Amino acid sequence: MERPLRILLAHPGASWSTADVYDGLLYGLRELGVHVEQFRLDTRIDASNKALHALWRMKKKADPTLSKPNTIDIMYHASVGVLEMALRYQVDVVLIVSASLMHPDVIKYMKQAGLRVVVLFTESPYDHESEMKVAAMVDGCWTNERCMVPEFRTVNKNAGYLKHGWHPLKHFIASRSIGELPSHDVVFVGSGFAERVTWFNAIDWTGIDLGLYGTWKGLGLKPEVMACVRGTQISNEMAASLYRRAKIGLNLYRTSKGWGKAARKITHAESLSPRAYELAACGSFHLSEYRAEVSEQFGDLVPMFRSPTEAAALIRLWLTQPEERARVAAQLPACVAEASWVDRAKTVLGDLYRLLQTQAA
Repeated sequence: MERPLRILLAHPGASWSTADVYDGLLYGLRELGVHVEQFRLDTRIDASNKALHALWRMKKKADPTLSKPNTIDIMYHASVGVLEMALRYQVDVVLIVSASLMHPDVIKYMKQAGLRVVVLFTESPYDHESEMKVAAMVDGCWTNERCMVPEFRTVNKNAGYLKHGWHPLKHFIASRSIGELPSHDVVFVGSGFAERVTWFNAIDWTGIDLGLYGTWKGLGLKPEVMACVRGTQISNEMAASLYRRAKIGLNLYRTSKGWGKAARKITHAESLSPRAYELAACGSFHLSEYRAEVSEQFGDLVPMFRSPTEAAALIRLWLTQPEERARVAAQLPACVAEASWVDRAKTVLGDLYRLLQTQAA
């Protein structure tokens, strides 16, 4: 009997949304019986940062001209262990989630060592330029944005589209208590990109209990909106609980390629975010900013808007319709019943087996 596929799954290094993708894919692959080793880039970045700075402080006493470790030094020191780990465990493939914090030289060295390396890109189209450079280096890749696939295939013929998903242990209908979380009229969990700050400032929230969670401090929210910021470090489990308790969930899509008002903007995107799947899996009624896949996935069960004015009207309308909200919410889990990370892992496995067979031939 042929042995199961052995995968080294490399963590993205970040602690929140991309880490949720990593957690979901890890769960899905293991549920399918895949042998998965973990390379935790997040903890290694923290350890490398502390170790390199401690060494620098000690050595600069003898050599005051010694350069202080920079971000690139830390990234390399944290990343290089993936090469040793892949060789030690003799894995069939190294699967990197995101790769935005993985030093590119390490990817090059893995390829020189004869390892098969693939990447799941999670930041398309926002980091498309840097993702394209990495895509050209590896054996295969997936992007979370379907309209980017043709461009990826210009540098890597084994590029595909992998939709986001939901985690069966985190996103479900039945409520599970996680501390004392409030029940808001409207809730949004996400980061304060410039376009989102402008969006929230444009709406009159008078009489509406808005729960805003994530990083928003000092980004320009009006005082009355800033007063609605209830928490910063929100885990996926806590977000799911907030979604289940709220009357209306919001799904806003970013357009900024980075932080600040001067950040460049994307021109087009079509695919659903993780939040879209998670809200639906939790059976949470929600409103969404326009994306083409919203109506494809949910039909008319998720009302869409293109402006704060449209959104404000929808919010006030649906707050007066509790029975209709409940009717719609009850239908949402079925829309994503085959979109869990177990289902996504099946796609990943199928693509990996085809890639490995092709290369072997």
